Amino acid sequence: MEGLLPELEVIRKDFPILERTLAGGRPLVYLDSANTSQKPQCVIDAMVDHLERHNANVARAMHQLGAEASEAFEASRDKVAAFIGAPSRDEVVFTKNASEALNLVANCLAWARGELQLGEGDEVVTTVMEHHSNIVPWQLLTQRTGASLRWFDLTPEGELDLSQVDELITERTKVLTFTWVSNMLGTVNPVAELTRRAHEVGAIVVVDASQAAPQLPIDLAAMAPEERPDALVFTGHKVVGPTGIGVLWGSRALLEALPPFLGGGEMIETVRMEGSTYAGIPHKFEAGTPPITEAVGLGAAVDYLAAIGMEAVHRHEQTITAYALEGLATVPGLRVVGPLDATRRGGAVSFELEGVHPHDVAQVLDSRGVAVRAGHHCAKPAHRFFGVQSTTRASSYLYTTPAEVDALVEALEHTRSYFARS
Repeated sequence: MEGLLPELEVIRKDFPILERTLAGGRPLVYLDSANTSQKPQCVIDAMVDHLERHNANVARAMHQLGAEASEAFEASRDKVAAFIGAPSRDEVVFTKNASEALNLVANCLAWARGELQLGEGDEVVTTVMEHHSNIVPWQLLTQRTGASLRWFDLTPEGELDLSQVDELITERTKVLTFTWVSNMLGTVNPVAELTRRAHEVGAIVVVDASQAAPQLPIDLAAMAPEERPDALVFTGHKVVGPTGIGVLWGSRALLEALPPFLGGGEMIETVRMEGSTYAGIPHKFEAGTPPITEAVGLGAAVDYLAAIGMEAVHRHEQTITAYALEGLATVPGLRVVGPLDATRRGGAVSFELEGVHPHDVAQVLDSRGVAVRAGHHCAKPAHRFFGVQSTTRASSYLYTTPAEVDALVEALEHTRSYFARS
């Protein structure tokens, strides 16, 4: 099938978990990668090697192990910076996940003074399709500052209603925050267009790239300055890396203007009882012992993806997603929620099966070895917009094969028939 990764079977062998068989001897069909991706052996090996041979705290110990750990940690920062085309490595901040990265920006803005200070009459703009992690922090920010929260609605096709842009992005807008790729709908949003419009009114732009970083090539340095967000976040465990680590990229101007998020070790320059001064970026935002082993794993993960090539990963995702949409269209009573054009969406496909609760769908699929997610996918407002309480979501990745999509469709046919008989 044109567009698939040419060495797909070789790539699959890099992921030991894909060799598993489940109860009844069925092979694992893993279609929950939007939730968390599986890990290649090189990531596992890198983390084990670090713990076995180089374990020490960073930027504190003066012995050889400390130097090795610090070097590995900072090398991972370099790798992440290269992966997203960050203009400077110092603009890459390690957090524990994307949620913490978004909370970091929102909380620091709540404490900011000067041009960044928010108050009554100011507005923060987001969208109905956001993950809860990109809604709740901004609700808290506006509650604390007296600013107002506004949002883009959706079209029936599951895309942003851009007819609202002049109404929503105005001189009152201080922050625009939105997802690059929806975790529920799969929608790919126009980052450059929205960012340019927000920058015209002097707003800060924060992009949640948790679903974009795994499947789209990102090159921040190549973006025109007026189209480049001021901050971008993603999480390690969705880019074949470990859990427990996320990334905040922020422009140097923004990061230097924001106050610290947490206080403690490593984020300081000098501490006196009368007051403290702070380290430069990125360390100003990395208080305490960081996720060192996880950073090493993330460095190995982005190396792995870079070696394959994100353009190739993107083509593979679009090809598999198109094949999945075609297959799902053959299942009677099944409705996909979100765009139906694979060239306008990511790999997460949410759907309803008429007469069957999503949790029941997922349970029956699991009995046949097919792992999907059921629920509201931390996107309740988007579900409410479409008048559904929950959906079933199948999400592919670089290791997904057409045969696995066929297994999903066959299992859905079985599910439909099973409940029809019941």
